Amino acid sequence: MIDFYAMGSPNVVKIYIALEETGLAYKVHPVDVFGGEQFKPAFLAVNPAAKVPAIVDSEGPGGRPYTVFESGAILLYLAEKSGKLLPSETAAKFDAIQWMMVQMTAIGPMFGQHVHFMRFAPAGNEYAKSRYRTQARTLCELLEARLAKAAYLGGAEYSVADVATFPWARNIGALLGGTAADYPHIFAWVEKIAQRPAVVRALAAIDDVRAKTTAFDKAAPETLDRVFGRGRHAKA
Repeated sequence: MIDFYAMGSPNVVKIYIALEETGLAYKVHPVDVFGGEQFKPAFLAVNPAAKVPAIVDSEGPGGRPYTVFESGAILLYLAEKSGKLLPSETAAKFDAIQWMMVQMTAIGPMFGQHVHFMRFAPAGNEYAKSRYRTQARTLCELLEARLAKAAYLGGAEYSVADVATFPWARNIGALLGGTAADYPHIFAWVEKIAQRPAVVRALAAIDDVRAKTTAFDKAAPETLDRVFGRGRHAKA
C-alpha cells in the first residue's frame, strides 16, 4: 500500500494520474496546505521540505517502508515499481525522461511563477508578470513543436513525460489565454489524455481532496505569508 500525501495542485495531479495508470494500491492523506498542515512535525517527518506530494510505500525496496518526495522522483519510482509509464528501450526511455525534466525544471517553475504573480502577488510587479508570462508562452511553443512531430512528449508511447506535463498544459487557456488555434497540437494532446480512464478517475479524486482542504481565499493571512515566504517569513 502506498500512503499518498496530497492536495489539489498540478504537481499532485501528476501523482494521482500515475497511481491510477499503474494500478498500484494507494490511500490518500489530504494535506491542508493553506491551513498550514505541512509545517507540522507529523508531516515534516514525511517531507522535511514541507511540500506535497509525498508518498510512503509500505512495500518499498527490500520489503521495507520507503518515502519519496518531489513529484518527478515519485513518478520515476512508481514507473520502476510498476514497470509502466517508461519504455524499456534505452533511447526511448531517456527521451521520455528528458521531456519529463523539461516539465520539472522549466514548465513547472515558470508556470508556477506566472500563476504566483498573476494571482497571489500584490499590485505592481509588471516586470515579473511580463517575464514569467513570456517564459510560459515560450515553453508552450516548445511543446507545440514537439507534439507536431510526436504522438506523445517522449515519442511514440505515453509516459511519465505526459503525466508530468498534462496537469499544467490543460490549464493553458485559463493561465495564458491560449486557444486551440494558437496551440492545436497541445490542445489535441490534452484532449486525448483527458479521455484516458485513469486520468478521468484521477481528476475526480482531485475534486474530492480539494473539498477536504482549505481553499486559498479562505486561508489565514499569516499562513499565506508562511507558504509564500513573505512578511515576517521573508529571508531576503
